[in-house]
Amino acid sequence: MSDIAVLLADDEPSIRSSLRLLVDSEAGMEVVGEAEDGRGAIELAGELHPDVVLMDVRMPSMDGIAATRALTARGGAMRVIVLTTFDLDEYVYGALASGASGFVLKNSPPAEVLRAIRVVHEGNALLAPEVTKRLIGRFAGRHEHELLAHLTARERETLVLIGRGRSNAEIAAALFVTATTARTYVSRVMAKLQARDRAGLVVIAYESGLVTPSAH
Repeated sequence: MSDIAVLLADDEPSIRSSLRLLVDSEAGMEVVGEAEDGRGAIELAGELHPDVVLMDVRMPSMDGIAATRALTARGGAMRVIVLTTFDLDEYVYGALASGASGFVLKNSPPAEVLRAIRVVHEGNALLAPEVTKRLIGRFAGRHEHELLAHLTARERETLVLIGRGRSNAEIAAALFVTATTARTYVSRVMAKLQARDRAGLVVIAYESGLVTPSAH
């Protein structure tokens, strides 16, 4: 299996240098390029086709939100992880709503950053439920997502559980179905709501009011 190709996008050279040392020292990962702003990230992503982009949010020229939106609009398997200094940051919410698969704090332990890369590369979302509740609950305005009308009652239940951070195994247990059936529900919800991944479903669950910050 080939290494996970990682693109770094941050306007601070010291942070890019630290991330490069970290990623390149991990077996199975490799930094294939560095960009100092969002526009550069878009250009390099088109040339290098990375698997994962570590994207700073606040950058000159083009910020990480606009860059994330442009990159995820291309489709494909590439995933974006937002790098931020604060977990309660309106920019982070904007990036998640624009298609990022998760976020990590810049002061996270090295192991957490590496885990984030692996998790999103495998097609999962990196969203700690307790942080997600505060973040999206604070910045998301409630409105009924127009595509929710296409969900069955069971699919709505599935969306609520996804919004609460439940895994497929936990969804299966909660709904008293097999793991295979739970995966099918998740796939149907993702297709009907035109979500890129579970992170997108979490955002929709909160924005629509199906899940609230006080929900457990």
